[in-house]
Amino acid sequence: MTRRFGVDEAGKGPVLGSMFAAAVVCDPADLPAGVRDSKRLSPARRDELDAAIRDVADVGVAEVTVEEIDAPETDMNTLTVAAHARALAAVDYDGLAGVVDGGDVDAARFGRRVASRLDGDVDVVAEHGADDAHEIVGAASIVAKVARDDHVAALAEEYGDVGSGYPGDERTMAFLREHVSEHGTLPDPARESWRTCDDVLAAASQSALDDF
Repeated sequence: MTRRFGVDEAGKGPVLGSMFAAAVVCDPADLPAGVRDSKRLSPARRDELDAAIRDVADVGVAEVTVEEIDAPETDMNTLTVAAHARALAAVDYDGLAGVVDGGDVDAARFGRRVASRLDGDVDVVAEHGADDAHEIVGAASIVAKVARDDHVAALAEEYGDVGSGYPGDERTMAFLREHVSEHGTLPDPARESWRTCDDVLAAASQSALDDF
């Protein structure tokens, strides 16, 4: 049996909520049939595969909160490196080799940065599109996406319809606009450092001036 690891993240680009990374460790031959990039799967199928992956693999999940994302001293590349390393730190990777999805324009640099945050003997290779090219990274993308979906569902329970959390989702944008209009501030799960939030606040301010 050849155990390997795969790591991927979900929720890097939304304007609402946390980002999640997942590490999956197993013999890739043990993965359930149908594992692929999570974006190609329905939510119901992702849930099924998430459970099946957890039955055959060691799984680690790391959350990067909105507070971390909005911190002025960091950036998304660094946070993505940290997320991958934290997900791997939650499983036994010592002595293993594996692939992480390259979260930087320079995939090799991204892999080196992840490896530099890990102790022990580990061989990290980073590739762009690894969730399509390697089933074990596809498995990690599924686990990370399910964690992100569960997070968004929890936000919806608290705030109502928040959509997917992405700027291109009109339900998300309507939620932001309505919250600012009603409360005068962005909701707690909004990534205030995102340009999208600046635009929502500016539009609300202009609307208030127009009404004056």
